[in-house]
Amino acid sequence: MQRVVITGIGAISALGNGADTNFSAAFAANSGIGPVDISAGPHRIEGCAAQIRFALPELIRKTDMPLFDRVAVLAWCAANEALQQAGLDHDPAVQQTSGVFWGTSMGGAQTIDNGYIDLFIDNKNRVRPMSIVASMNNASAAQIALRAGFGGSVNTYSSACVSSAQAIGEAFRHIRHGYAERVLAGGSEALLTVGVWRAWEALRVLGVTDATHPERTCKPFSLDRSGLILGEAGAAVMLESLDSAQRRGATILAELAGYGASNDATHMTKPDPAGQARAMRMALREAGLAPEQIDYINAHGAGTLAGDLAETHSIREVFGEHASALMVSSTKAVHGHTLGAAGALEFVLTVQALRQQAVPPTAFLALPDPACDLDYVALQGRVQQSLRAVMSNSFAFGGSNAALIAIPFI
Repeated sequence: MQRVVITGIGAISALGNGADTNFSAAFAANSGIGPVDISAGPHRIEGCAAQIRFALPELIRKTDMPLFDRVAVLAWCAANEALQQAGLDHDPAVQQTSGVFWGTSMGGAQTIDNGYIDLFIDNKNRVRPMSIVASMNNASAAQIALRAGFGGSVNTYSSACVSSAQAIGEAFRHIRHGYAERVLAGGSEALLTVGVWRAWEALRVLGVTDATHPERTCKPFSLDRSGLILGEAGAAVMLESLDSAQRRGATILAELAGYGASNDATHMTKPDPAGQARAMRMALREAGLAPEQIDYINAHGAGTLAGDLAETHSIREVFGEHASALMVSSTKAVHGHTLGAAGALEFVLTVQALRQQAVPPTAFLALPDPACDLDYVALQGRVQQSLRAVMSNSFAFGGSNAALIAIPFI
């Protein structure tokens, strides 16, 4: 079976544009969370979100923009960065053996919301002509493939909060078993609309805004955590077989060594530590690693009461005594929960932690929850000299779980 390596990464989120910018902000605990700006007719949202407030790079021609929902724009921003770093040219032989595996939870949410506004608030008799093309869940993957010229398998994964982690993991298997030489994998989400927000609000899982410091509203593993904070983002990794990368003379950033996926099969919204543990064990087994060889975990850590506690228990179940020596952090404290993009964004940050030997903190963890008793790298990042293997966890409503493991390329 083929070894799978990473030759490019890309990211855009409320932390900024570019993978390096995102990691620097996460490591410094600079939050991208703030008061949200969403309105539709008479409806205006109050609360906090990790909203991208800067102008997006102009990578798409204005004449093509009617084909794009914001989710696909974010997708191409991240994908283009990963492609550029990987140094892939427009060689037809390369393009025809390359694919795109992409994750999104909500797809073209803004296009759908805007259609309802047109019809039921502004009393128009039609929606924008390309609403279907822009809103379909596979639009982001299709747009990336079109612009990159990738003629291999193009797949979309929509499994709530594990969507992009699953896309990366399944791309890993696709290459590992020889179905493709390279796959651009990742995910994007642009769900900050009135309709989506109200739906999440009704579920009663959104965090209560910190009135004094809104940027500190998301507090994973903290005793005073109150819920998750929604965010928008896009993130991508260029995965290749080792043979392909070496043949091209590509710079190899890291090796993707293990992937595990499971389902709790117990409840639609209540996390199950046993199901999470199965995914982590599967990833360890595929990577050929003992639990003691993992030094850092980028946790799912959404900031919910039940979720953070369940993840603590699942890590202890898998890692035993080594759990107390592990560094575990949740970067969602600063970039929010980007749902379908979360797994990819956090995996990109995890790969950067490995490359830079620097672990981002769990920001704003000033009041630890005694029941969440791991080393959560509270408040400040740590410069390390001994990261051997790192894991990124993603868990989702519906019971889906995914774990990814990266190691240095040797």
